[in-house]
Formats: sequence, C-alpha cells, structure tokens
Amino acid sequence: MLTTLPAIVINSGAYGVGCFIATRFSDSQRRSRIVAEWIRAYLIRMGPLYIKVGQVLATRSDMLPGDMQDVLSTLQDDVPGMSNKALQKILLRAYGPDWSKTLLDFTADPIASGSIAQVHEARLRTGERVAVKIVKHGVVESLRDNLRIVGFSLRLIHKAMKPARFLDLPERFDEIAKLLSVQVDMDEERRNQQAIYDAFQGHPYIKIPRLYPELCRDDILVMEFVEGLHIKDIAACSLPRQQVARRVQDAIYTMLYHEGICHADPHPGNMFFSKSGDVILVDFGIVAKLNEEEKWALSAYFCACIRQEWEIAVERFTRAFVSKKGNIYSDWESYERSMIDVFKFHYHERTGKWSTYEFFRDCSRVLNHHGAKYSTQFAKIELIFLSCEGTADKIDPHIDIWDNARRFNDRFSPYMSDAVKEIFEAHFKQTTPQSVALAERASKTLVAPTHLDRYFVPSGYPLFVKEAKGSRVVDVDGNSYVDLSAGYGPHVLGYAHPSIVESLEKSVRAGWVNAVGNLPELELAEILLDAFPSAERAVFSNSGTEAVMQAIRICRAHRKRNVIAKFEGHYHGYSDSGMVSSYFRFRGPIETPEPIHGSPGCHTANVDDVLVLQYAHPKALEELRAKADTLACVICEPMPTVTGGYDTPFLQELRSICDSTGVPLVFDEVVSGFRATYGGVQRLIGVEPDITCLGKIIGGGLPCGAMVGKERLIGYAKTTGDPFTDFEHRVFIGGTMSGNSMSCAAGIGALTYLRDHPEIYDDLDAATAYLADNLRAIAAEKGVQLQLKAKHSIFGMAFYYKPSKYYRQKMSSNLKANVGLAYYMRKHGVYMPEMHTMMISAAHSRADLDLIADAFSLSLDELIRDGFFVT
Repeated sequence: MLTTLPAIVINSGAYGVGCFIATRFSDSQRRSRIVAEWIRAYLIRMGPLYIKVGQVLATRSDMLPGDMQDVLSTLQDDVPGMSNKALQKILLRAYGPDWSKTLLDFTADPIASGSIAQVHEARLRTGERVAVKIVKHGVVESLRDNLRIVGFSLRLIHKAMKPARFLDLPERFDEIAKLLSVQVDMDEERRNQQAIYDAFQGHPYIKIPRLYPELCRDDILVMEFVEGLHIKDIAACSLPRQQVARRVQDAIYTMLYHEGICHADPHPGNMFFSKSGDVILVDFGIVAKLNEEEKWALSAYFCACIRQEWEIAVERFTRAFVSKKGNIYSDWESYERSMIDVFKFHYHERTGKWSTYEFFRDCSRVLNHHGAKYSTQFAKIELIFLSCEGTADKIDPHIDIWDNARRFNDRFSPYMSDAVKEIFEAHFKQTTPQSVALAERASKTLVAPTHLDRYFVPSGYPLFVKEAKGSRVVDVDGNSYVDLSAGYGPHVLGYAHPSIVESLEKSVRAGWVNAVGNLPELELAEILLDAFPSAERAVFSNSGTEAVMQAIRICRAHRKRNVIAKFEGHYHGYSDSGMVSSYFRFRGPIETPEPIHGSPGCHTANVDDVLVLQYAHPKALEELRAKADTLACVICEPMPTVTGGYDTPFLQELRSICDSTGVPLVFDEVVSGFRATYGGVQRLIGVEPDITCLGKIIGGGLPCGAMVGKERLIGYAKTTGDPFTDFEHRVFIGGTMSGNSMSCAAGIGALTYLRDHPEIYDDLDAATAYLADNLRAIAAEKGVQLQLKAKHSIFGMAFYYKPSKYYRQKMSSNLKANVGLAYYMRKHGVYMPEMHTMMISAAHSRADLDLIADAFSLSLDELIRDGFFVT
C-alpha cells in the first residue's frame, strides 16, 4: 500500500536518515547532491531490497527534492554489476563450454543493471538481436537477508510502538516480501512475462518483448532486444507528453482491471518508449494477480466515485479493501462521514492535484481512528499505483491522475458522460419527442426490464414502435429505421412476413384456443420432430426460459441428482439456475469458473447446484469426466450467442463423454434453432443432444417455447395413468397458454416457409459475410480496434484490441462505445440494441446492408470526435 512502503523505508533507516540530512542542508545544492550520493551508496551497500526502495523513491517528486530524485533514479538501471568471473561461471553452467556459439557477440559489460539482475546484448545464429537477463551472483542470499532483517525490525516496532500497530507493518511487509522474493526466480518471471505478452498481443501501443523459452534458464531470461527512449529522452517522442503519460497510466490500469495480472514495479527503469509512443514494458519479476472478485471490487468502487455516489463508494471500499473492521460498523455514521469527506476532497475538490500517497494517508487516518486496517492484498495495488503515478509524473509533471483514471474507467461503464448525454438528449428530444414523452409516461406505471428499464445496461433513449414490416421499424414519431434487433431473435423472416400473417389471420377467424387440443399444436409438434432427427417427442411452453426449466426438471428426475453443468456466459433464460454465471460478473479462474448468481433474489441452493465450465476449454472436459456421476445433465448453447461461432471438436467430445457416463446432454437452441440453419447448429456439426430447448423463431414472433428430445426423457412429462405412480416418478409441467393455437399457427407459418425455401440460409450467410467485411474494413480504415464475430446472421461486436474466445474477456471491451454506437446509428437510420447481439433477417436487402455500413462509418466518426476511443 502507499502508506506501507514509506513506513518500511523509515523504519529501515535509509529514508529517515536521508530526509533528515537533506532537510538540514536544503540551503545548499552541493550538499544536497552529496547527501543524495551518500544515500545511493548506502542503499547499494545494504542490498537489493534497499535498492528497490530507492527505485520507487526516485519517482516521488512529492517526497524528495529534485537532486535526490536524479541521483536515486540511477538505481533503476545503473547499479554495479557482478564480476566477469561470476558472469562466465553462470553462462558456462547454463549453456556449456560453447556458450559463445549460442549467444554470439555477447557484450561483456551489462547494458543495464538493476537490484536483482543485469542485462547484456547478444545475437542468435539466426541473426536476431536478443537481451540476456541474468540474476546476479549472490543476490538470492542478499535479498533473503534483507527481507529477514527488515521483517524482524518491523515486528519489533510493531510490538514496541503502539501508534504503529494500526498499520500492521509485519503482515503488510510479508505481502510485499512475497512479491520481492520471486524476483530472483527467472522461471517465475518467464511465466509472468509470457502471460502478459499473450494478453497484450495486438494491443495498439502496449508492447512486451517476445521470449525465447528454449534458451531460458532458472537464472537467465533470453528475449527479443527492444530499443526505445528512456523517460529522460521522452521529448523525442512524436506524441505529446500528456498523451504518453496517460498511456502509461492506461497500460497499468488495463493490466490490473481487465487482465488480472499486472506489472507491479512500473518504475522508469522498467519502461521504454518508441518514437511513435508505444509503451514498452520489461522486467516482470514482480507482478500482482487479481482474481475476478478483486477486479470487480476495484471497478465497482471507482464507478461509484466517478458518479459521486459517496455512500455507495464508502460501502464498497469498506467491504472490499478493509480486512480488520475495528469499530466501523458500531460507529458507522461517524466513519461514513469521515470517509466521505476524504473521498469528496480527493475525488472531487482537488482532482487536478491528485496524490495517491496523500489519499491513502488520509484514508489510513480514518481507519486508524476506528481501529481498522487495509487488507494485505490491497498492499500490492497500492504499491502499483504509487510507482505508476510517480513514473507518469516524471513524463508529465502536470498530469491529472484522477482525470485520466476517470476517463479510463468511464470507457468500461455503460453510462454516458454529461457531455455526450447532452448531445443525445438534444437529438432525441427533437427527433423523437413522442417516444421521449411515452418513456416519461411509462416511468409512472410500467417496469419493462427488457427494453425500458434494462438490467445492467439502462436504455437511455427507448424507442416506441408504431409499425414493423420487413427489415424496418417505424417509431411513433414517424422515423423509419433499418432494424438490427430482430426482437432478440424471432424475426428471421423480417416483420409481418406474409406467411405468418396469413396463418395468424386464419387462426383469429377460427377463434384462438388454449389448454385444449387444437390442430396447430399437433402440426407444429410434427414439424419440430421432422426438423430435429434426435427428437422423438415435443412439449410446448411459452418461452425459451420455460423450456430450459422443464428440461432441467426432467433430467433431475431421470438421474435422481440435483447438480447441472453449464458453461460460463451461456444464457438459458431468467430462471435461478439458467442465469448462473451468465452475465456481467464472474468468479474463479478462467479455466475453472465458479458459480455466481445471476441477480439478487436467486436462491442460494439453485446456484450451489450448478457446476460452471468454460466452453471450448480442455479443462471443462476434464471436469465433466471427473464429476459426471454427480450431474443431472449438461446444458449449453452449441453456438453461444454473445461470443458467436461454435467449436465442433469440443461438442463432439462433449457428446462422447455424455454417452459414456449416461449424463443427458441438453442443447439450448432457443436463438440458433432455426437461425443458423433449419434444424439448428446440431445439423451443421452432426452432434445430436438428448433434449433440445427451443423458442423465438418457432412462435413466428409470438410467445412460444418447446423442448424436443428422446422419448425416454420427454416421457417423464407424460402421465402413466396411475396418479400414485405419477407423483412418485413423473414430472409435472404446466402452462395454461402452452401450445395455444395462435402461437402455434404463427410458428407453422414461419417454419413451413423456412423449410420450403432452404435458399434463405445461403442468402443469409452471404449477407452476413458481406456486411461483416464492410464493417471490419470501415473500422480498420479509421484506426478503430474492432473485434467482430459474424456467423449465420448473428453479429457480436466489441471495441477491443484482441478477440475474446471466452465471454468474460468480452466484458473488458469498451462498453460505453457499444452503447454510444447504438445511439449514433439511430441518428443515421439504423436501430440496434445497445448491448444485445445484432441480427439480420431474410428481409434485409443489399441496400439495407449498405445503409447499415454507411451509418456505421458516420457513427464511428462521431464516436472518435466525442472521445470514445482515447489512446
């Protein structure tokens, strides 16, 4: 933590003595320089831990005078190296007597030397220049001694000095000691560097040197040689200082908030810059790793601060970052008032002169007063922020730390900034006054969670539709839009398709019925069984959500087990089980996710009875094999709507495991069932599930759901004729409106037309590819980082520098740009949902697709102009 490091330095002696002398002789520049040199020599003599302290202090203009900073900054890459004899011994042990044939033109003198290791330049036989980082001889023992001595000293201070106990220095130092200890392990650093290299492949300005793993050893790293500007030479960069400093801040924040693995020692010696403004990071001996819960906590806390919701900010801060609560909750009003004063002062009143050190100092005073303390895990975050701020300040002494932090976090929040909000409000009040008035009217009577009061991503400017036909919707103000929502999926033929309209008109004239046998219900069931070769029986419901609930209940009855397996990010409707780990928040490692409720109100037992797996990850198949005996079923979207695409080998292996273990496999094809092709994704990949859940298209736009599958499973919904046997062995499935004649008639109209016109799917695939290619080309031309997945008329879009294989990765994209794009597109005649997947229909003409592309181009120009893509 920011208060931890200075405390450690003070109590180890160097900082206390140095600052005393510097203050005493502050009237003499010469004497100040002498003191600085003395402190530098003292830190080098004391060992690597003290050198590390000097590196951090060299970035703190708020703590040390300029001369001392200049002298201590040499500790970042100009510490005395080891002897040539010791160096030769290490190289001989690593590569044998012919090591010079492996590392050609090896420079005898290090090109950089820090507290732990020194770096040499060499060339490989292939001609590639490489940097060779070697742990110094004896540094392991020296660091171990340093840590032992300082740790012992802090424990004595903790016992002897009561005022210092609130800092809990021994425990907090132990966290920092863990970070420092691994710095001498090049295997660990290699893993860290490789992980961060992989995470930032394709990033527009964050660059990580590529490793040569075959040449790395436990005390040697070999990586590509990178040349760049030091901070002192930053004036040679083509970008303004302010932008380079902001990039440094953004680089660290991106690692911390989104990747969960962050360079924890970002001092100037570990950072270079290309002339074009790339940030080149080296030395990954110290990294901080945050899990999903910690990343969520940071984001939630800063979101509250940005929105100036101080009470919420205090609550989130206390819950996430304060481990020892003291008397906080028994004296909450006083504590909350004091913390709000601190937050307001730093986050609102003096943001232009932000100081991370002073912020944490003031927070510590409040916590100390209430006998509370920070969590030890947060010590890592504080250390990162301290170094990052100091480094950024070196580049741009006038940097606005808080403004940059706010702008960074703002990109990953769905809320519009005040400036952009004014643009939209002026536009929509002028062009859609009746929709605006109806939204206000609805706010007094109606809660519509899917479109007016959307969960997590509020609809700031909801549309009220008067008419929908073909590829277009017309709002109550008479504005016509090319539609990209498809009603969240049902309208694959477009709105008011003649086949569906005709079926509905006949049904209306005949008098629609429900809860009694009717011909459309039977005919639609026959159509579904014909479309899905794996299906032997069908059961109707009113939505995809209900179909999933019914399928899970049947599988639990069949297997006599409660636990179901599902995949992270797969949405199976709004039931307690269906929403587990589906949206927005995640828990556990990416390869082995842990269940988390979809929203408050979900029953804990339903969440606990879900095994969450990662789609298309090998670890998922291992987990499934190991836990198959505990499972009622496995359910998945074979083609996940949000991430797009499908993994055929993975699904084939999934089918094989279910066959060998007897676990029923359920496919949720509510979206893809008749959109990917007639009969769903399972026809495309040749994998047949035991149960298929359907909805959306099968109702032709009216409420309808169904599950179709093997008779041995679907039969659980059928009576035995014996009420006692039914109660003991059969599953109750109800639904007054299930299989009603109107919904089934509409479904028959839609599915028979799709069945009789198979060319529709080829045309949709061609239209999908045409539009996707245009959108990608437009984004590339404008220099916008766009990840676009498009398959079978379904489009998933994210503004980010790398593709997202897994759903949680997509949540690191620029959410605000997604939301903003929807509103800008509407200005140019296209309606698209703010965050939902985009879909096209058979009704979209080539002219419609071209209009969408033109609107996208104009909208990107406006997004760029209004600061949505700050780099």
